[in-house]
Amino acid sequence: MAYFLVSVSNKINLDLCIKHALAGFTNSINGLWTFAEIQEGDFISFLYGARVFNLYKVEKKEAIKNANQIGPWPSVTFRMSGKTYYFPFRLYLNPLREFIEPMVRPEFAYVAENLLLRGGYRKTHFQADQTTLQSVSQMGSICNKPVENLKINDYETFVPMLTWNRSLVSPPEVFYFQEFILQSLTRQWLSQNANLQFLFDSSELNTLQASDFEVLGEKALPEGHIDILIKDRMPVGYNRNIIVEVKTGKAKTQDIVQLGNYAREIGKECISKILIARVFPKKLQQGSVDKEIKCFIYTFDQINKSQKYTLEELKANFNLISKEVIK
Repeated sequence: MAYFLVSVSNKINLDLCIKHALAGFTNSINGLWTFAEIQEGDFISFLYGARVFNLYKVEKKEAIKNANQIGPWPSVTFRMSGKTYYFPFRLYLNPLREFIEPMVRPEFAYVAENLLLRGGYRKTHFQADQTTLQSVSQMGSICNKPVENLKINDYETFVPMLTWNRSLVSPPEVFYFQEFILQSLTRQWLSQNANLQFLFDSSELNTLQASDFEVLGEKALPEGHIDILIKDRMPVGYNRNIIVEVKTGKAKTQDIVQLGNYAREIGKECISKILIARVFPKKLQQGSVDKEIKCFIYTFDQINKSQKYTLEELKANFNLISKEVIK
């Protein structure tokens, strides 16, 4: 159960989202990324003009064919690139609470810091922590306005897929696999208590209990962006942080340096540094030990990289292996 703030590009689109209790994401890799990140049962609010709008629970996800011919949002063409974007990736929402709150409220500090350090939105969505969700769940009032369900006749859906074979790429139905998709798959895998406990036990953190922690997506720092932040779900006096860097290919020295910079920025509350990659060169392995960085290899069991796969197929075949047990 995660909570996200979803960025909306303009007031017209925001009004349509609220009117139909519907969120839509573009026919781009960023649109697919957001669609992959947010799961049924998660919670979202809309973010527009430095204000947060309402609280919703995600009831259903759907990818719609020929969405450029289907409302409610009009297609958008950017003058600089000439590219036209429409909204095939959709979330059907159940309105829970009604409010309009400024981002400057302290309850939104976790996300506001990300926005400030990024110099603006520049992102489709931001994951907030459980403390933020608990606060939002008490804002405003229970929503009792009727939703105007969007009526679409005779439409078809599709299941988006990913591939490492560029000849199979055909957006929005098939996209090339990219690093932030891997980050999302890793975050969701680690969000399962059994998997997170494996990570702890394999990282000499076996005194920690997975149920006491939450796994969050990208966290902005002055030094850069942590790919995954694992932190106390309910910190009391002291907030334990574990930082995770995820790389699709070969781990590099700069990744170790980067983790060290992040750890120094967080300070004493950073209790562990973890690097996940597909390959670890021998020279780098010794460097990671020297820097007290725990290394893991990610794998996709029974996956042929010349083919294409759904997100669910990739999730089902995803696994982490401690580098210490690799021969």
